[in-house]
Amino acid sequence: MEQNEKSHNLETGRTGEDIASQFLEKKGYQIIARNYQAGKVEIDLICMKDKLLVFVEVKSRFNALVQPENAVDFAKQRNLARAAEIYLFKNKINDPIQFDIIAINFYHGKVDIAHFEDAFYPVFYK
Repeated sequence: MEQNEKSHNLETGRTGEDIASQFLEKKGYQIIARNYQAGKVEIDLICMKDKLLVFVEVKSRFNALVQPENAVDFAKQRNLARAAEIYLFKNKINDPIQFDIIAINFYHGKVDIAHFEDAFYPVFYK
């Protein structure tokens, strides 16, 4: 991947996370953390909504032919689950959790946002 493309992808990701944060706050979510690092895995947003801890993966694309949410495959889900498990352990949290996906597609000057609540059920590995 060329440097320009990598820089563009990072900027698209940041913009998408900003939009997703604002979108979730309007829906009553409290943003607890952004870009939480657990080893090599990053959780884009960690939120609280009605005593439910929500781990959110944000996928942003420009003029995507394939829906952004399709990028959250089994391997990505497993990695997110491991990172969430680390977060829960380090913070001694035993609350109910959920994994959501926010898919953002920028096209022709418009922004299309889709929120997939309780999008997947990960298997936790020890």
